[in-house]
Amino acid sequence: MAKTKVGPVYRVETERPVLRCWEPRDAALLRDAIIASLEHLREWMPWANDEPVSLQAMTKRLRQFRASFDMDKDYVYAIFNQDETQVLGGSGLHTRLGENVREIGYWIHVDHINQGYATETSAALAKVAFEIEGMDRVEIHCSPENPASASVPRKIGFVHEATLRRRGPILNGQPVDEMIWTMHADEYPGSMPSDAQIRAFDASGRPIPQR
Repeated sequence: MAKTKVGPVYRVETERPVLRCWEPRDAALLRDAIIASLEHLREWMPWANDEPVSLQAMTKRLRQFRASFDMDKDYVYAIFNQDETQVLGGSGLHTRLGENVREIGYWIHVDHINQGYATETSAALAKVAFEIEGMDRVEIHCSPENPASASVPRKIGFVHEATLRRRGPILNGQPVDEMIWTMHADEYPGSMPSDAQIRAFDASGRPIPQR
């Protein structure tokens, strides 16, 4: 597999959801989605305890997401329906694990859970990471107490490497355990993500070829 890195990928079209870089104009839709999903999100996402924020604060956050994208610091994606009128959730190809590694994160709007969106999103972003960005490894981290989240990496062929005790985020005042799921570049061919049907686009809207 070629290691030439291309990208970043600003937009990914899958069979159902559209994944793209957040824009400040998305602030109201995102804020409404978070408010609707707060009870669901607070159980697993520490950041949800600080929600809801004002529309102004949300707009500023999305400007920062876009800036990080443009400066190749981090890649946070919106998950939209096909016509981009509904926020189905959020995801990301995060850079915090170091060079040549991406971490996929995800959350889904409470009205759209158990419909396969996290699985489809994660498969699509794994394909982007390996085929377009040329990563060596992709990881997914989740709580062992969240079987729905843990089922996502399992379904797409990631390997459960370890469960780290009390290494995860702080929830209810205590650090939680964290499952580490991984896929390496040599494990990618023939995997579910390798079969994902996607179209990827750069910042100018031009298609980005896959391997």
